[in-house]
Amino acid sequence: MTTETTTDAATGTALSPATERAIEQVEAHAAHNYHPLPVVVETAEGAWVTDVDGRRYLDCLAAYSAVNFGHGNRRLLDAAHAQLDRVTLTSRAFHSAALGPFVEALAALAGKDMVLPMNTGAEAVESGIKVARRWAYQVKGVPAGQAEIIVMEGNFHGRTTTIVSFSDDPEATTGYAPFTPGFVRVPFGDAEALEAAITPNTAAVLLEPIQGEAGINVPPAGYLQRVREITARERVLMIADEIQSGLGRTGATFQCDNEGVVPDVYLLGKALGGGVVPVSAVVADEDVLGVLTPGSHGSTFGGNPLAAAVGLEVVRMLGEGEMQARARELGARLHAGLGELVGHGVTAVRGVGLWAGIDIDPAVGTARQVCLRLLERGILAKDTHGQTVRLAPPIVIEERDLDMLVDAFAAAVGHRR
Repeated sequence: MTTETTTDAATGTALSPATERAIEQVEAHAAHNYHPLPVVVETAEGAWVTDVDGRRYLDCLAAYSAVNFGHGNRRLLDAAHAQLDRVTLTSRAFHSAALGPFVEALAALAGKDMVLPMNTGAEAVESGIKVARRWAYQVKGVPAGQAEIIVMEGNFHGRTTTIVSFSDDPEATTGYAPFTPGFVRVPFGDAEALEAAITPNTAAVLLEPIQGEAGINVPPAGYLQRVREITARERVLMIADEIQSGLGRTGATFQCDNEGVVPDVYLLGKALGGGVVPVSAVVADEDVLGVLTPGSHGSTFGGNPLAAAVGLEVVRMLGEGEMQARARELGARLHAGLGELVGHGVTAVRGVGLWAGIDIDPAVGTARQVCLRLLERGILAKDTHGQTVRLAPPIVIEERDLDMLVDAFAAAVGHRR
């Protein structure tokens, strides 16, 4: 391991020659649509990653919940390796032996009839929008071209043209107009505003049970239940984007489970691929997904055998319940520790399970500055919206490592526990 270093001009962080070369290569040839911290990961296992210089870091982002079950999870790698030796891609022009078991198991896990397999989370959201519109025209009887979907202020569902059309984040929308019509935005957590926005042309309400990108924004108690009551009464689909909140992250299979709510449609992704391969899905009953017909929607890689094999193992793991229980128990420990920092460099802590948004007192610095201090202490975390740090460690994290995280966070905001 080399000890020779240079200093990154943007962050003041000391960089080794190996790290500097790797970052320069990316900066020279990759589009600058991300602003990563100055660390170059080379290997990973469990909740830990190792950089090109051999330094280990505790991963407390888990690829925005895509690595819920840890890096290099043996069960998931074994499932992938076994499928790699069989067949990886056929397209949906033919049947594959791996797809049936996956969609059957996922439908059962969600308590629904059918699954539309896709690849990325954004594809699942786009597909959910298309399904909701077609359902509105064919089933509800909305006049052609008039369907509306109610969305939330502060939403984040992806970065396609249609999805950013209903974002209120200037970074996501600037320079991308004209936008797709057909969306009505209301305040997140305000059931009365949502109810008032419904018209005979409303096809669906699309929301995140907890807004991740917005800073782990948790709605008021009872909000999701009110949304479910309103949408059921008004014959409007409730679409829950559980791409970040689902699949164990909040101590339940879905965050909707924690609220005693069953939406009409689940949108899933990230952890569904186990951090091995992109896998996403729209999951709903036949009276909703049944509106799709051959040729009306598709994806060459959607439901490919490799994705199906990994996804099936993810579903099997969740069916055992251990991951959900672990996220509940360790989440309580995490939030108890972080809660002690409120008033000591931290102004608020939000979240459920192993998911937390921590608002940083401006007197301490920005959230990115805190993330850089955490980096120096061997912790990988991510900032959002200026003053909020997001934490979402892999569910397989050990208690002692979770305690180390809280201690490091306290030090990063200048507090001694």
